[in-house]
Amino acid sequence: MTATPSEPYTPSAPRAQSVRRQLHRYRDVLTLVTLPLLAALVLPAAFAGGGTRRWFGGRAESQRAEAQAAKDAAAAAFYELDTAQRDLRISIETIIAVDDSPAARRAVSDFEALGRRIDEASGKYIEAVDAHDLDRDELEASVATRARAELTAAKDQLGRVKQDLDRFGQGLAPLLGKAETQLVRLAPAVERARQALLAASNALDNVRKTGLRADDLAGRLAALGPELTKLNQGAGQHGVAETLERAERVSREAGAVRAEAERLPERAAEIDHRLVSLRTRAQALTTRAGQVEPVLSELRRRFSAACWQDLQHVPEQATENVRQAELKLKEAQAARDAQRWPDATSLLSTVRALLNGTDEAVSAAGDRLRRLNAVSKDPQQEIDRTRFAIRDAQRLAMAGRNTPDPRHARPLDDSVARLERAIAALEGRHPDYWHFLTETEAVRATAARVVSQIREERGGPV
Repeated sequence: MTATPSEPYTPSAPRAQSVRRQLHRYRDVLTLVTLPLLAALVLPAAFAGGGTRRWFGGRAESQRAEAQAAKDAAAAAFYELDTAQRDLRISIETIIAVDDSPAARRAVSDFEALGRRIDEASGKYIEAVDAHDLDRDELEASVATRARAELTAAKDQLGRVKQDLDRFGQGLAPLLGKAETQLVRLAPAVERARQALLAASNALDNVRKTGLRADDLAGRLAALGPELTKLNQGAGQHGVAETLERAERVSREAGAVRAEAERLPERAAEIDHRLVSLRTRAQALTTRAGQVEPVLSELRRRFSAACWQDLQHVPEQATENVRQAELKLKEAQAARDAQRWPDATSLLSTVRALLNGTDEAVSAAGDRLRRLNAVSKDPQQEIDRTRFAIRDAQRLAMAGRNTPDPRHARPLDDSVARLERAIAALEGRHPDYWHFLTETEAVRATAARVVSQIREERGGPV
């Protein structure tokens, strides 16, 4: 599809009409002079004396023939140039319809400049033709000679412009190829957009048959209506590049609406399942939260305050979190009933986050008691585990070296001292076993970082 703007490169109307008249006149002349029949008809008449002038004999008649030949050659050059200009104008209009790049605008400007040169050369040719009547009786030899010279000069000028026009046309090949490629893409792209809109509309109809409204999807599809109107108006009104971009955008957005519509029944079922699952989980957490207080009582009875003070808030916080989760579940159910799917999904995510936090807090109390029981009975196991981690890191730091790198040795030395202090803190009537466990965990983490750093520097597996 090509846009057809007004012809900005056409010569002025009177001149153009004169050029066209001359073109048709000399096209007929070129046809006639190539027919052998012309000679068969003319020669006998000339020898018989039936004509109004002599065709042979004398210098004037020879010059007349040469001038006529020059006139015919100039007419052929004019016709070739006019045809080439017409063909090239189609190429320029194709580029204009698709491409608005600086290179395309420069090509239009260059074509306009060539058009002015074509007007000038055509004008010289027409002036030369109009100035000399080669069919006049008793044509002077000097007049015929001058006519031949002027017509030959006009032909040569037309030929030079034609050569420049041909070179210009060859240089348009990349721009023209790009434009034609886009034009080839245009009709399929528009058709794909129409089919995508139809498929989205059908998908919405199928969803509504199941009792789901899909109002938000219907609104998104309705918003594409004006875009379809512009696609139907065509590239002639909106341009090829803009129409291509619009067709691709409509296809993409309509495809998204269709995909969501097709998934909507599954999404509704998934939300229903999550509502049931989260209600069950909230009820289970309510039961588990009630078991935290006995765990805290045992921690208070058997261990120092530092071992359990940070867990004091767990029962109250768990109860509050479960209450909040149940309220959000009711809101999510209302959103699902109203088929506000994004709201329902968001609320369910909030409920899940609340229950996850509660689960971790409730589990932390029981895990704390278990770990404190273990270390209070046998702290040596934790000590040995931590010392092994330090020694393993030290062996790796010394591998292939006489002295360790200070960047590795310093944190390991500090870890040894830190472990010794944690062990020493266990002495006493009420040791802080939780502090001991957090210290040994920190020491092992430091040793692991050193090992990872050494292996990374040496290019080994981390």
